[in-house]
Amino acid sequence: MRSRVIAAVIACVLLVVQPALAHRIDEYLQATIVSLEGNRVHASMRLIPGILVSPAVIATIDTNGDGIFSEIEQRAYAQRVLAEISITIDGKSAQPKLVAWTFPRPSQMREGLGEIHIDYGIDLPNGGPERSLVVANHHLSRTSVYLMNVILPQDRDTRILAQKRNEQQSVYELDFEQGNASAGVPSTRWNSIRVWLNGLPVLSLFNLGMRHIAEGTDHLLFLLALLLPAPLMAAGAHWGPPAGIRQSLLRIAGIVTAFTIGHSTTLSLAALGFMHIPERPVEVLIAVSILVSALHAFRPIFPGREAWIAAFFGLIHGLAFAATSGRLGLGRWERLAGIFAFNLGIETMQIIVVAVTLPSLMLLSRTSAYSMLRIGGAMFAGAASLGWFLERLLNIQTPVDAIVNALAQHALWLALILLLLSVACRYSSFLRSQLQPLRSSGRARDVEADDHGVTAPVR
Repeated sequence: MRSRVIAAVIACVLLVVQPALAHRIDEYLQATIVSLEGNRVHASMRLIPGILVSPAVIATIDTNGDGIFSEIEQRAYAQRVLAEISITIDGKSAQPKLVAWTFPRPSQMREGLGEIHIDYGIDLPNGGPERSLVVANHHLSRTSVYLMNVILPQDRDTRILAQKRNEQQSVYELDFEQGNASAGVPSTRWNSIRVWLNGLPVLSLFNLGMRHIAEGTDHLLFLLALLLPAPLMAAGAHWGPPAGIRQSLLRIAGIVTAFTIGHSTTLSLAALGFMHIPERPVEVLIAVSILVSALHAFRPIFPGREAWIAAFFGLIHGLAFAATSGRLGLGRWERLAGIFAFNLGIETMQIIVVAVTLPSLMLLSRTSAYSMLRIGGAMFAGAASLGWFLERLLNIQTPVDAIVNALAQHALWLALILLLLSVACRYSSFLRSQLQPLRSSGRARDVEADDHGVTAPVR
């Protein structure tokens, strides 16, 4: 249990330190986290090109020079990275198997913000109790710096003995001990299932889902824009007074649930191969969905039907999620468990985002300052959606990615500031409501005194 908690903490730290790794200038950072999962080794790579080296990396990926990283180009580059990594287990050569990969847009890489994520696995053959794994990364070694580390194993029978690195950390040696060799385990149906599950990188796919939604600022912006007017009641063509707390919470829960159902449906269908839509139209429709939610936050265009809109556009967002899950490199039955872990990561991060912003929305919606937040948020979401629309449909470069990603890197601080502001505004509103009767009664006494010819004292 303790090891699982430590592994979860390490995964959270990797997410938190992400902003510190952004905006690199003249280096190609390649960070790898290794985890031992039963009879399999899993490695997760984060490749972050600095601003000065990103043109060369982009040219290496975008082989046809059209300014877009196609699926074929992404897979080819991921395979090239693995081809330039040599691995030995107990002194014997081993071949890494590509598991999953995600690429940012070229515009993000030019700004020094984009990260390439490549996950690969290595089958761990039977061996003695004391074992050794050596990974040597030679990919673009002239301009690269390397980081390598290991996650504490969840298996109680596996123990880390030592880690060794060269000065550049391009060569990494992991010595570990396995108490129970798989050859000594009775071949029962349950053990076969357990071995099959151990071969699935469930924790890595869960982290991939969390990372995908955390970096998918367009998905979160659609959801947050749709939640902005949720605590309010519609009054004709305008947003009116706040709704009751129970009604607001039910409406927000309905929106989040409907969005989850929508994107989970198409994610499962597309990842299992039952439907396929090209990626570019999906990305364009996602930009349209953000624009629609922004217009609704500005003026009510479908009041009371937000859940249906969330479900409808959730179907489209699910197709974008499926583009990532389709790169998992798993068989059909393995993909079922992989989709579940990936989707669970998406939902977990989505719930965290909503839980962090919900108190601020509920508090501010009961104050006069909420209209500024709602209108400002709607204008920002609308401008971002138009920028993404131009990029994805007409291939026109805009600063939208750089601006949105810069704000996303400080999301925790922004959420904290918003919470403090909402508490201050709510407290100020409460004080005014308490002082209002006193002022009214004071004015009434002054009027009564004037009627009787009594002059009120000067204060």
